[in-house]
Amino acid sequence: MFLKTYRGQSVRDLLAQAKKELGPDALVLSTRLVAESGLRGWFGARVVEVVAAAEREVSAGRPSEQPDRQAAADNEIVARLSATGLDRRVAMEVADAVPAFGRRGASGATLLKALGARLSPYAADVDGYKAVEVFVGPPGVGKTTTIAKIAAQARARYGERVTLVSADGYRVGAIEQLRLYAEIVGAPFKIARTARDLESVIASTRGPVLVDTAGRSPNDGMSRDLFAALRARTDVRTHLVLAATSSVRDANRTIEQYRCAKPHRIALTRVDEADTVSPLVGVLRDQDLPVSYLGHGQRVPEDLDRATGAILAGLVLGDSPYLAARPA
Repeated sequence: MFLKTYRGQSVRDLLAQAKKELGPDALVLSTRLVAESGLRGWFGARVVEVVAAAEREVSAGRPSEQPDRQAAADNEIVARLSATGLDRRVAMEVADAVPAFGRRGASGATLLKALGARLSPYAADVDGYKAVEVFVGPPGVGKTTTIAKIAAQARARYGERVTLVSADGYRVGAIEQLRLYAEIVGAPFKIARTARDLESVIASTRGPVLVDTAGRSPNDGMSRDLFAALRARTDVRTHLVLAATSSVRDANRTIEQYRCAKPHRIALTRVDEADTVSPLVGVLRDQDLPVSYLGHGQRVPEDLDRATGAILAGLVLGDSPYLAARPA
């Protein structure tokens, strides 16, 4: 069973397109109104979504009802995954990846494995540190704590020393918090109150630099100068720190707000507080931003992991130690 999703303004046009591409016997599985992607969707614009299917060839020795059974098995998997809040397009791709013999009544382990494989591209590669790792995002999402966890893990697990830099020139408390973390983990600490200060710090520092930025509007004068200076470098990787408790609308808005910072990856925090991360999978797909880190508590350095497809799948299906550790 081959599934394909079409989006547009007219049901009639989408059905005609499905029949043309999938053949006259294409089956329409669902039609619904969904939010349009991009900025228009945030302001309430909606489009029609049609999900259509084409039957694959069945060997002559199999019963004629086999395609119908296969379609029912696919639909069952899609329904189970969609019920978690997972993007329907991803759910259909997962269903199609499950071996045909294992689709009907697929076990949780089967779905976990298939979903993990499908979500692997949404987990950033573990490829060491860039010379400059920058963390941006709105206030209160856990940028400072995330940086402290990374530095502590680098020291404890790999014997590496990274330099912590506070580029938050607005909040004295933020500077002192990062300074305290640096003392605890034995990491060098520096302050950069301006873009020029940051350039000087980077030039005079050996080894990786982790930069904690202010939780202010990226259109603020200092933030704008800072991001402009960093964009001019080729040795910078920027992580947009996003709370896993964010709604799809808020997540898209935050990503758009920090577009000028040119983020390469997303660090998801407060994973242990989220009812589900399923809706955010569609955001990762649409925005083409892989997840680098998953923060799931306040302990330093324990409550931070590199993202993997398997971990993301466990969070979607509710099979995760992060969620199990939550108080009843």
